[in-house]
Amino acid sequence: MLSIVIPTYNSAADLPETVQSLVPPPYVREIIIVDGGSEDQTCSIAQQCADQLIRGERGRGQQMKAGAQVARGDWLLFLHSDTRLPEGWGAAVSTFMAMDREKAQAAYFTFALDDEQVQARRLEKIVSWRCRFLGLPYGDQGLLISRTLYEQVGGFHDLPLMEDVDMVRRIGKSRLRQLPVKALTSARKYQKRGYMIRSLRNVACLSLYFLGLSPARIAKLYG
Repeated sequence: MLSIVIPTYNSAADLPETVQSLVPPPYVREIIIVDGGSEDQTCSIAQQCADQLIRGERGRGQQMKAGAQVARGDWLLFLHSDTRLPEGWGAAVSTFMAMDREKAQAAYFTFALDDEQVQARRLEKIVSWRCRFLGLPYGDQGLLISRTLYEQVGGFHDLPLMEDVDMVRRIGKSRLRQLPVKALTSARKYQKRGYMIRSLRNVACLSLYFLGLSPARIAKLYG
C-alpha cells in the first residue's frame, strides 16, 4: 500500500490540480498533506481533498518527516505541492514496487516544466544530466521509497533547505532509479525570477552545501 505525503506552504494556487492528478490507483492507501503555517486557503483545500491534514512548522524536511511518521503505507511517495503526475503514473509506480521485492531501491520521476519556452527545455536537459551522472534528483521529481529503506537511511532530517539532496545522498546513486514518467512542475518560480538567475542561485546553494555550509546558513542566503 502507498501513502502519498505532500508538504505545503501557501500552496492554494497549485494544490487542487496536484491532488486531482493523483487519481488514486487501488493500492493508494492515503494522501497526507503537511502544512507549514499557510496564510492562504491551503488548509481549507487540504481538508477537502486529503485523508489527513497535519499542521506544523515550515520546513519541507520536518514536514515530510511528520507525514512519514503518521503514514500507514509500507511504501511512501513524497511529492511537492506544485508537481503534477500524468495519467498512467500509477502503472509505472506499481511496476517499480513489484520489481523491487527486496525494497532496497528508491525511484523518482522524470523532471518536466509546464512552460513552452526554450529555457524550460534546456533546464530539463540539465536536470536529466544531473540525475544520470551525479545521482541527484531534487524534490520536485518526487521520491518513491519503501518504508523499510526510508527507515534504514534515517528518513528526512529537520532541515530548512537541501532536505532532498541530503536524503538522496544517503540513499546513494546505486539505489536510485528514474521512472519513465514525467512529473510536471510549475515553472512559476523560474518565470518570476528568470531561468538564468534562479538556476544560478540553485547551483550556488548546492555548491555551498557540498562545501560544508549548514542548510540553515544557506536558507538565510536563499531567502
